[in-house]
Amino acid sequence: MTETVAGPTGPGSVVMELGAGIGALVLYTPPGLDGEEIEISRDGEPGARRTHSRVRPRPLPGETVYAAVYPGLPAGRYTIWRDERTPAATATITGGQVSSCRWPG
Repeated sequence: MTETVAGPTGPGSVVMELGAGIGALVLYTPPGLDGEEIEISRDGEPGARRTHSRVRPRPLPGETVYAAVYPGLPAGRYTIWRDERTPAATATITGGQVSSCRWPG
């Protein structure tokens, strides 16, 4: 399958699906990870399917940050993967909220 390259990030380009039992994650990264696909998986589920999001520049007033956004996540604890086998961090998703985490190091 061929993935298309995302265009520039602009205002309102991310839709957050929040509600009872559903939250979202914003993973802040260093600029050097721009364009990388970072996978996450829900903990406590053997063989849990991983989902991924691309790190993109996110313009804010007066600065640009780099982040991957994971909308529509069921509440729970997630592992953020550095590569196929190596965990980088964990994050807890709470229903009705946007959680955030920073890439380690």
